[in-house]
Amino acid sequence: MANQGLHQVQKQTQSLVLAPQLRQSLKILQAPTLELRNAILEELQANPTLEELPMDGISIEEQTRTEDNSGEAATDRNSENKEMEMSDDDYSILNKMDEDFREYFAQENSNQSHTSEDAEKRQHFFDSLVSETSLQEHLIGQADMVEMEEAERLAIHYLVGSLDDRGFLTSGLSELALMANVPLSAVQNASNILRTFEPAGIGAFDLKDCLLYQLKLKGNDKGLAAKIIASHYDLLIRRRIPEIARKLGTDIEKVQSALTEIASLDPAPGRKFAEDTNRVVVPDVKIEKVDEEWVIQLNNDYIPRLRLSKTYKEIIAKGIVNSKDKEYIREKMRSGKFLINSIEQRQQTIERISKEILKYQKDFFEEGISKLRPLTMNQIAEEVGVHETTVSRALANKFIETPHGVFEFKYFFTPGYKSQDGTSVSNTSIKELIGQIIEDESPTKPYSDQAIVEILAEKAIKIARRTVAKYREELGILPTNLRRKYK
Repeated sequence: MANQGLHQVQKQTQSLVLAPQLRQSLKILQAPTLELRNAILEELQANPTLEELPMDGISIEEQTRTEDNSGEAATDRNSENKEMEMSDDDYSILNKMDEDFREYFAQENSNQSHTSEDAEKRQHFFDSLVSETSLQEHLIGQADMVEMEEAERLAIHYLVGSLDDRGFLTSGLSELALMANVPLSAVQNASNILRTFEPAGIGAFDLKDCLLYQLKLKGNDKGLAAKIIASHYDLLIRRRIPEIARKLGTDIEKVQSALTEIASLDPAPGRKFAEDTNRVVVPDVKIEKVDEEWVIQLNNDYIPRLRLSKTYKEIIAKGIVNSKDKEYIREKMRSGKFLINSIEQRQQTIERISKEILKYQKDFFEEGISKLRPLTMNQIAEEVGVHETTVSRALANKFIETPHGVFEFKYFFTPGYKSQDGTSVSNTSIKELIGQIIEDESPTKPYSDQAIVEILAEKAIKIARRTVAKYREELGILPTNLRRKYK
C-alpha cells in the first residue's frame, strides 16, 4: 500500500500574468466615456505626478515644447522621458490578448471630490437618493394596515414572496399551504385579502384570472368582455372575432368594443414595480455630414486632459530627494505616462475603427437602416491592423451618434444574405423590410409569411419562410391570424 500523506512536488508551468499597467490599459480601452472619466479622476487622486489641464488651456504638445525649451536640466528630463517610455512589447500585448477581461473592467469606479465642499455636496446627493419601492414592499405595506389573524399574516407574507414579476402566484394555494406550514383556510383567506390590494389583479393565478378579477373590481364582471374571457378565452387569444360573435349570438361591432375594454386591462400588474434599468447614454463618437463630407468627431468633453507635473520633473532632475523617494516619483511618473499614452491609444483605435465602419456602412449613413450591410469584426480588425478581440473590447458598451439616431457600435456588425444580383444585405435590413411590408399591408387581408417571402423575392432577396417567421417574432409582430381585423 502506497504511503499516504502530504508531499512536496515541484512543477514548472507557463502562464501569462498581466502587469497592473497593462490591465489598466485594457480597462481604458474597453471603458465607455463616463466610466473612463471616473477611472481617470481616480488615478488623479492616487498619482501626485499627474495634473489635469483646463479644457480651454494650451495643448499638451505646446506644453511639452515649452518645457523642452526651458534650457536648464533639459538633458536630464529627456533621459527621464526615455526611461519612462513604454516598449513595443508592452503595446503589442494589447493587440494580441485573446482573453476577455470584462469582469476586470466591471469594477465600479467612484468619482472622488477634490474639495471638502464638493464632498459635502456629493454626500448630500447620495443621502437624497430614494430607491424605488419593490412590489413586495408595496404589498407588505398594505398588509400591515389590514387586521387579520396571525396565521393569515404569516400566509400573506408567504404569498407575496411567491409572486412572479407579473404579480401572479406561482403555485396553487394547497401547495403553498404545505410549503409555508400554515392551515389551508388561512392561506385562502390571505389570498382573498391579497387580491383586494393595489395594483388591481395582483395575486391572480394566471392571465385569465387576472383579467376577470380586474373586470370584477370595475363592476363589469357580468358584461360581454367578462363572458368572452370566461367562456371563449382560447378564441380570444387567437382573435377569432367572427367565431366569438357567432357563439355569443351578437354582432362583430359589440365584440370589437368588448375587446377594446379588455385591452385597457393590465395583463401584468406587478411589472410596473420592476427595476428601472435605464441608463444615461453618452455617444463616444459622432459621425455627421459637413459640407457634403462625412466627419468623425470623438467625444472628448468628458475625458480630462492630463500631463506630467513639471515640479516633479524638476525634483528628479536636480536630485534634491533621496534614492527611495526618487524611485517612488519615477514609478508614479512611469504610471502617469502609461496612462496618458493608453488614453491616446484608446482614442486613436476608436477613431480608426469608426473610419472603417463609415467606409463599409456609408450607404447606411446616407439612406438609413435599410441599407445596412453585413459586416464582421474580423473585417474591421484586418483593415485596422489589430486583433479581432481588440476591436471587440474597443467597441464594448460604446455608442455612435449618426444622422439616423444613436446606435451601439456593435449594431453595425451583423450577418446577412446575398441577394440574387450579388449584393450583400444584412439581416437587420431584412427585418426593416419585413416590418415595412407588414406596416403597409391591408388590416383585413394581412400578408402570410409565405406571401412576405414572395414579396422579398421580387426585391431580389431570397430567404426561407421560417426565417421570415423568426424575424417577424423578433420584431414583436403577431402572426397573420392575430393581425387580421374584421369589418
